[in-house]
Amino acid sequence: METLRIENAGPIAVLRLDKPRANAIDERLVRDLLEACRLLDEDAGVRGVLLASAHPKLFSPGLDLVSLVELDRPAMERFMLAFSDAMLALFALSKPVVAAISGHAIAGGCILALTADLRLLKRGAQIGLNEVKVGVPLPWAVATLLRTQVAASAVTTIALLGRNLVDEAAVNAGLAHALLDAEGFESACFRQLEEFLDKDARSLALTKRYLRAKALQEMRERDRETTAEWLDGWFSEETRGRIRAIVAGLGKK
Repeated sequence: METLRIENAGPIAVLRLDKPRANAIDERLVRDLLEACRLLDEDAGVRGVLLASAHPKLFSPGLDLVSLVELDRPAMERFMLAFSDAMLALFALSKPVVAAISGHAIAGGCILALTADLRLLKRGAQIGLNEVKVGVPLPWAVATLLRTQVAASAVTTIALLGRNLVDEAAVNAGLAHALLDAEGFESACFRQLEEFLDKDARSLALTKRYLRAKALQEMRERDRETTAEWLDGWFSEETRGRIRAIVAGLGKK
C-alpha cells in the first residue's frame, strides 16, 4: 500500500497513515484504507488497532484539495462514494480502534478519527469539521457519525459553526476522550488500547456491532442518495472559488 502501512506489535496492529502532503485524503489513500480494513478484520491475530500518523504535526488535514479540485462531477462522485465506504469500513471494524491524534485532524482527518472507539488527542493539536466554512455540507454519513460519536450539545459548535477545537475544549465537545502530553504520547495510546485486550474478544466485537448497527444502517441507506446534494455544494461557483483560493495558498507555502 502506497499511503499507509500496517505495523504489527503483537496483538496490536498500528494502522499508520504515511502519505505525502501529510495524509491529505485522495483516491489512493481511500483505496488503501479499504484494503487495510479488510486485512485487519480478517487477521485473527490482531486484537486491537491503533490508528496513527507518521507525520508529527498532522494526523490529516482532510481532503487533498490539490488533486480533487481538478476532478469533474462524475469522478468526484466516485471519490466521495469510495471515501464513504472507507469511513464505514473503519467504523465497522470488529476490533477495538484507538485514534492516536498526534497532530491536527481537520475536516476529513477529524472524520477518520471519529470512527475510532477511543480518541486520544495530543496537547496543542487542533481537531474539527470546517466544511461549512469552505462551503460544502457534511455528507449524510458524516452527519450520522457525528451524532453517534459526540454529545448532542456539541453538534452546533462542531458542525454548524465549523470551529476547530484544541486541548480541553476538544475533550469537552466529545471530539476526543482524553488529552495527553507530547512526551510519551504514542506509548500512552498503546497502554489505553491494551485495556481493551483484557476483555473477551468475541463479546467485545458483538457489543461493538450492536452499538453501531443502527448508525451503520442509516449511513448505508441514505448516503448515496444524498451525494448529489453534497456535489451541488462542491461544484457551486462560490465554493469552487474558495477551494481554488485555498489551493493557491498551499502552493505559496
